[in-house]
This record gives sequence, C-alpha cells and structure tokens, in this order.
Amino acid sequence: MYEQKTKETDQSVIEFIEQVESPKKRADAYRLLDLFRDTTGYEAKMWGPSIIGFGKYHYLYASGHEGDAPLVGFSPRKAKISLYFATGDPDREDLLQHFGKHTTGKACVYINKLEDVDEAILQQLIIQSVRFLQELYPEQQ
Repeated sequence: MYEQKTKETDQSVIEFIEQVESPKKRADAYRLLDLFRDTTGYEAKMWGPSIIGFGKYHYLYASGHEGDAPLVGFSPRKAKISLYFATGDPDREDLLQHFGKHTTGKACVYINKLEDVDEAILQQLIIQSVRFLQELYPEQQ
C-alpha cells in the first residue's frame, strides 16, 4: 500500500526558517510566512522536512490514491523558493502572466527572491488556489 511521504509534522516553522543559510532567503521566508498566513487565515504547519503549508485538504483520485496536503505553501530551498499552489487550476496561468520573474513546474512556481514578483499577484494566487481546492474538495469545510 502507498504511504504518503509528505505529511504534516509538529516541527517548528520558525526553527526551520532559522536554519535557512542565506540571510536574504530567510528574510523572504519570514515575509512569505506573513503573506500566506494573513491571506489564508491559516496558521503555518510543517509538511515533511521542508514545506511550510497553510490549511489542509484530503484528496482522493480515481486510481484510489488518497492523502492529505496543504491548500497552499512554500519552501525556501537552497536554489530557489518553491511556491505550492493547486494543480489543475485553469485561472493560475492568467495570474502568472503578471506575476514577475518565475518558472513553473506541475504544482510549483519557483522564484529566486520575493522582490522579483508582485506581492499583490502572489496574494491573488494564494486566494485563487485555496478557493479552487475548496470548491474541488467541498467536504473539507
């Protein structure tokens, strides 16, 4: 049976951020912590060893695979900062066109530093992602 790798933990978010080597990336992580918390209304929780997540939803795929995941989150990784948003959200691309300097993966948006992007668009991305997942998984309310 499949065991989910990235689970919510009791690890301290502040202790994790304090371990970020780059002072600039650490400062960006604290700003992101405030932005995500204030925008979502959820307290930050660690997911696995390196993802700071906000809110939670339970997913169930047609394949039978299921698990829990944060609604949104971020990780101040060594190379880039990873921003985690909902996959499959058709409105995300429109917002990303105005976001600033970034690259994308399936679920992640990668930035070098917070000053490269528009914080107002970031807040819209957070709100849109939470809304999209809450509509897709309404039993989480």
